Amino acid sequence: MSNIAEDLKEIVKGEVSSDEKGLLVYSHDASIFEVRPQAAVKPKDVGDIKNLVKWVTANKNSNKELSLTARSGGTDMTGGALNDSIVLDFTSHFNRVLEVEAIPPSALIGGGGYAITEPGVFYRDFEKETLKKNLLLPSYPASREICTVGGMVANDSGGEKSLRYGKTEDYVRELNVVLADGEEYVLKPLTSEELEQKKSQNSFEGEVYRQIHDLLESNYELIQKAKPDVSKNSAGYLLWNVWDKKKFDLTRLFTGSQGTLGLITKIKFRLVKPNKYSRLLIIFLRDLKSLGEIVNLVNKSEPESFESYDDHTFKLAVKILPDLIKKMGIGAMFKFIPDVWTVLTGGIPKMVMLVEFTGDNENELMDKIRKCRKDVFDKFGIKTRITTSEKDAQKYWIIRRESFNLLRKHVKGKKTAPFIDDVVVRPEYLPEFLPKLNVILDQYKNYMTYTIAGHPGDGNFHIIPLMDLSDEKSKKIIPELSEKVYDLILEYRGSITAEHNDGLIRTPYLEKMYGPEIYKLFERTKNIFDPLNIFNPRKKVGLDMKYATEHIKSDN
Repeated sequence: MSNIAEDLKEIVKGEVSSDEKGLLVYSHDASIFEVRPQAAVKPKDVGDIKNLVKWVTANKNSNKELSLTARSGGTDMTGGALNDSIVLDFTSHFNRVLEVEAIPPSALIGGGGYAITEPGVFYRDFEKETLKKNLLLPSYPASREICTVGGMVANDSGGEKSLRYGKTEDYVRELNVVLADGEEYVLKPLTSEELEQKKSQNSFEGEVYRQIHDLLESNYELIQKAKPDVSKNSAGYLLWNVWDKKKFDLTRLFTGSQGTLGLITKIKFRLVKPNKYSRLLIIFLRDLKSLGEIVNLVNKSEPESFESYDDHTFKLAVKILPDLIKKMGIGAMFKFIPDVWTVLTGGIPKMVMLVEFTGDNENELMDKIRKCRKDVFDKFGIKTRITTSEKDAQKYWIIRRESFNLLRKHVKGKKTAPFIDDVVVRPEYLPEFLPKLNVILDQYKNYMTYTIAGHPGDGNFHIIPLMDLSDEKSKKIIPELSEKVYDLILEYRGSITAEHNDGLIRTPYLEKMYGPEIYKLFERTKNIFDPLNIFNPRKKVGLDMKYATEHIKSDN
């Protein structure tokens, strides 16, 4: 056992591990990286977290590499939860939903409610509790069955319902956090008067409020202009969301900060009341030539969700059809008959698009979805179908939500390599953007195949190359191709990550995306909250591509 682990056992009540087998789990997430920590801790309570922060601070001078990285589900695709020092696993003890409460429509327009939860709760368990009150946190990602709510906040996650409901940043109402002084604080929206009260405090918290407010005020116009012109963005620190001259809200800064500013111990979410009825319009695309135009046409019908997966994912789903049927139940076998007929009469579609419409009036809902179907057929002559029931729709949702896991688990010889996995531009640019993107990707077709899934409704696509990462040439392609794709994205004022965040894979490109002035503000933000760099280093700031490429896994 390492000396670090022995020392940590003296100051925490939770479990500490440093054996090779135990640390192997924490050396990986869903990214292409491998970073081995020196120790892993399962903090028992807030007292443990405070003690860990104070211990690292006290020992930082003698060991410059000491730091703390929060981890929950391990589903991050960027290496955001990887660290070569101490990893904190929140799933063992910070795993309780503390409160779920509905608010009557008279008190909240449209009804809704809130939930208070610990960060290590898996979303699947969280949703079971909220649905008991007919409430929903609608910003869940495709990894909803295996991710945690803490990870959703850390990455500012979005997903299939973000087209209508927005991202996690829109639902965080309060955060309990342990900051660099080892004390716990509550972050929530403040009025100007409340902000002045915070700034007047002679404490670390007061200093944080003074410095962040000064940074935002002194650079207000520069910061507002830096906001990407897209509906979703998780790149960098979201400084433009914090201060609008009336309300000051540090939850907007912590959300999406990947644990680089402090450690979250409790979350209060706003919840919505889901609509009663839902139907899917399934669009089968034979090619991608008209994809951008179709997206813009369908968006005019204002769907709640607009998702997609491509032919590679479709073929994998067919290959593992017995597993899917087992997961859905034997009766699901008959639900695949319409799709089999589509393939027999028109071939395997290049892309399957899922357009979800919801409402509380079923007749109005069906009128809306039929009109959208007619519009698509009249203009493009494309095959479509409307699902007949929730079970009929279930197979499409399973394939879409599990698309990345299907690739990770069922493709042999090559590895999923998420590095251009979260591009986003405004949907109206898609007819121009996508053909240019395909030209770039086709330059590397001898070294990789790639799959496309994602959220076409808001111009957000997940491109997942399949590569042999034991080949050094493939590793060299990653930064080379990233540069070309990101140049194209920035040409359209998009973002290099809509919802997956930065981590090890995109932090080196943040200065390229925002320019040196904004990047320096990111560095100042990090330094204000974390002057000793003890919280999840090398994310958001302070990372070059050399460190990232050195930690790419070589095994397949």
